[in-house]
Amino acid sequence: MSSGGGRAPGPLLLLLLLALPRCAGRRRAVVNRSIPDVCATCHIHATCQQSGGKSVCICNYGFVGNGRTHCQDKDECQIGASKICGNHTLCHNTHGSFYCVCLDGYRASNNNKTFIPNDGTNCTDIDECEESGLCGHNARCVNTEGSYMCYCNDGYKLETGEHTFHRDANNVSCKGVDCGIPPLISNAHSTPVSGTTYGNEVTYDCVHGYLMAGNSRTAICNAKGQWDGPDLVCKEIDCGKPWLIPHTTMTWNNATTLWSRVYYHCKQGYYFNGDKNFSECTIDQSWENITYVCEDPPFPEVEFVAIEGSAPLLRLRKAEDQNGPVSLYQVIVLPLDLQSTFICDSFAATTFFNNTTGIKGYVAAEFQAKDVADNMSIALGDRQYYGKFYNAPLKLGEEYCVFLKIISEWNKVRTQSCAVWAQIKNLSPSLQYMTAVGLASVAAVCLILFLSFSVARSCLRSAVHPPPTVCEAVHLSTTLDVAPAGIASSFLETESVSLL
Repeated sequence: MSSGGGRAPGPLLLLLLLALPRCAGRRRAVVNRSIPDVCATCHIHATCQQSGGKSVCICNYGFVGNGRTHCQDKDECQIGASKICGNHTLCHNTHGSFYCVCLDGYRASNNNKTFIPNDGTNCTDIDECEESGLCGHNARCVNTEGSYMCYCNDGYKLETGEHTFHRDANNVSCKGVDCGIPPLISNAHSTPVSGTTYGNEVTYDCVHGYLMAGNSRTAICNAKGQWDGPDLVCKEIDCGKPWLIPHTTMTWNNATTLWSRVYYHCKQGYYFNGDKNFSECTIDQSWENITYVCEDPPFPEVEFVAIEGSAPLLRLRKAEDQNGPVSLYQVIVLPLDLQSTFICDSFAATTFFNNTTGIKGYVAAEFQAKDVADNMSIALGDRQYYGKFYNAPLKLGEEYCVFLKIISEWNKVRTQSCAVWAQIKNLSPSLQYMTAVGLASVAAVCLILFLSFSVARSCLRSAVHPPPTVCEAVHLSTTLDVAPAGIASSFLETESVSLL
């Protein structure tokens, strides 16, 4: 090896160079024989793929590793179900894969039980309350997100005291609340009670002798376990003061409760007419009506007439007295112009011969009730006495009003009632009356002349033989009634009595 060109190769180097071609060829041959097929070396869970002109092994989806010596399962669920499956889901890992399921209370939108969220499938809430009767009787269902709750209806509760429940988780049911014993109402009794739980009713009635007041007599067990009502008050029946019946007195102990009784009695001078003389306090809280009355004497039954003539004939009807005593009938004559002023109760029993100043009118006749026959007739002014009263003749030229009075004397009390019986007008002098008056006048004149002559003669005799005393003039007056019997007129112009 020259110093300028360097050292010459040593024997070792030469040896190597000589041997190199053989070794290279040999090595080439070895390499060609030992290079394997890459795809053939991929792991069972890997796939051979071309990348940059080379074959490479890549682990399949769901596995991780080098692709040749190992490809182990990848747990997709470890990153969270909600991230990989979505909300309301559970993630289930499988060998090399996974799947998703919806939580209870939710369903998959594709209606499958499982899904892999690569198609937009998600979980939606299930409305469990759509199932009828899910919570059982007397309960209601309320849907919640992914679940539901059961609640007892108003008036019902759980025996456990809980407020909510799941029918499928607890074998429980809603029972009606119990209101206990119904309330007691004073003076009332209730109908038999069928139950004391929610919705049951009890009805009350007042005991005998009491009256129901208020708007409701029924109590109802309410949702709060309390009895509602009743708005009931039983008041003792009170009829208040009894009826007042005119002309009566009452026998009564002042009791006004049910079946209390009051008795009525007629006062003196009145008589009873009716079915019974007592009244009772009834269940209607009122005194029963009765027809008991105390009446005055019967009203005269007369047929009014307007007649003419000096001796009118009047027909008397007998009053019905089976319900009360009729004692007397009186016929009263009154000047016609005083008819409107006549008062039955205040008229005294004035006779025709009464000389009381200022009294006009008189009683012409009085009959005992027992002596009166039905349709009995009486001639007014017939100059007869009826009882203690004189039926005086009527005065010519006057007009009269005639009353009939009925008198009742009972229980030492005297009562009376009156009715207009007749009106009498046009009492003009008749021919017979005028004749009688003329004859009477002539006779009176003759009598006066005769008496005068006799007196004068006596005086002349006295003048010849004067008496011890002086003869004084004598004033004579006399009355004469020359009306023949049977004539119905009278010489009232010459009578010394006067018509009142």
